[in-house]
Amino acid sequence: MAQNNQQNNQDVSQLEKVRRQKLADLQAAGQDPFVIVKYDQTHHSKEIKENFEALENQNVSIAGRMMFKRVMGKASFCNVQDLEGRIQVYVARDDLGEEAYKAFKKMDIGDIIGVKGFVFKTKTGEISVHAKELTLLSKSLSPLPEKFHGLQDTDLLSPALCGSDHE
Repeated sequence: MAQNNQQNNQDVSQLEKVRRQKLADLQAAGQDPFVIVKYDQTHHSKEIKENFEALENQNVSIAGRMMFKRVMGKASFCNVQDLEGRIQVYVARDDLGEEAYKAFKKMDIGDIIGVKGFVFKTKTGEISVHAKELTLLSKSLSPLPEKFHGLQDTDLLSPALCGSDHE
């Protein structure tokens, strides 16, 4: 068990190194993802889903944390989680442009992004946003906790963060 924990810590450490290198590359290219402090968001995920008929083919602007990404050549999908839920985003190279699509492919799960595009329904019937513009608002330097098991090392929890009065 201790060896497995040590392996997980090494994996996380390596992931953090990769993410910090991506940040350094962005900053060297003059694209610091921590500079944008305000993003003009027009809608939330829940609002788009509940008002699909009125918003279909309308331009929207959403922002949130990328929770999932599936890259498939010239087109990709990602899920963005905001304050009210999650919504799928369709990202196509032909709509974003070559450079912006390359930048999207380098983004990590956990990054906070802004998306401008129009509302549509996929062939499978999922309400989505077709991205016309994508902005990296904040780079996630640490990977998110593992989805099914959560945070394993409870010593990492700070009493102040947990709302606990005792240590």
